[in-house]
Amino acid sequence: MRYYNVKVLSKGKKDYILVKSENKKEALKKAKLKTNGIILKIEETSPPVEEHFKEIQKQLQNLRKGKIKRRDLITAIRQLAVMANAGIPIHDSLTEIANHTTNQQLKVILSDLAESINAGISFSKSLEKYRPQLGSLTITMIRLGEQTGDMSHALFTLADILEKIDENVRKFKKAIRYPLITLTAMGIAFTILITYVVPKFKSIFAKFHAELPLPTKILLWLEHAFNTYGLYILLGLALSIIISIYFYRTNKDFKYSLDALFLRTYLLKDIIYYAQLNRFMMVFSELTKAGIPIIDGLDNAINMVENSVIKEKLAMVKTMVEKGSSIEEAFAETKLFENMILQMLAAGEASGQLDAMIEKITEYYGMKFDNILDNLSSYIEPIMLAIIAGLVLLLALGIFLPMWDMAKVVQGH
Repeated sequence: MRYYNVKVLSKGKKDYILVKSENKKEALKKAKLKTNGIILKIEETSPPVEEHFKEIQKQLQNLRKGKIKRRDLITAIRQLAVMANAGIPIHDSLTEIANHTTNQQLKVILSDLAESINAGISFSKSLEKYRPQLGSLTITMIRLGEQTGDMSHALFTLADILEKIDENVRKFKKAIRYPLITLTAMGIAFTILITYVVPKFKSIFAKFHAELPLPTKILLWLEHAFNTYGLYILLGLALSIIISIYFYRTNKDFKYSLDALFLRTYLLKDIIYYAQLNRFMMVFSELTKAGIPIIDGLDNAINMVENSVIKEKLAMVKTMVEKGSSIEEAFAETKLFENMILQMLAAGEASGQLDAMIEKITEYYGMKFDNILDNLSSYIEPIMLAIIAGLVLLLALGIFLPMWDMAKVVQGH
């Protein structure tokens, strides 16, 4: 959400009102509803301090409530699909699943959904207030089930999509576990050496009052910083990470800048590119096969993309298709897809087998993403070796160079 400062002329006096809205056009509408005066000027402004505190409080409340684990959600959806296939009413199914789930937040949501359905509200409408927790894809598939009358098939399809997404996430976490553990161990070892070993040499170097080489000066500077300001450095790093995560989640401009940086970073850019396009094409493929219109399928598939830069480019596809462009033309405009993919889309449209071709493209991106994850260690090893070599070289030169100089001095005497 963005904030807009609106200048209003009311009863001969100028006044300012603050409006919270998605865009300037919507802010103008809200401002007209709030005042009977004449709107003179509207401009975007930074959020007030109290809004930052409210957002932080909201984030903390969400953390206390606990997130719905994807595995718990998938399990609940599969159980609901089996019960729907067996002819059990949705209300009874939701109540039964709520009674047996161990996720407290999911239990509350399922119980409330059962009550809403019992009150005569449709399943898809009942889900709307839980869109942040359950996702737009869940609501879309439930709505499809209501429209087609085959709720069990829609739920099974939804569970399959979420299962594939969860599998990719688990593969990625598994692939980066070893490099993270190794880098953490290296960091701890280097910190211990700097904190406890270097000071012992410091007193020796001080006795000779000789000009120290640059590597030694760097080591002594690090030792001084760690031993004098170590706690502040840790607190500063922790605070920086927390603030960055907060702004990444709440500030669109900051998120966009960081996402753009990720797409320019070695290795990370390929992981994000193939992961995001694989997820987009997988969801789009499943929705197309399920009979959802192209526009709705694109809309929901785009919502599954997390990188702002890629999401912005994919949004162009939906806009162009709505204006009458072909899928191939729209995809080409994004500059995200290679020529082979565009040829496959063009062939799929020409032959009337677009859904089958999209499925093939999904398999291609899935294969590319799996290949990166399978070889992630080999990609990271050169970086890790360079870091290890740099640290060892710094320690060796920093300690032994002045020792050699002192030995020469002793031999000279």
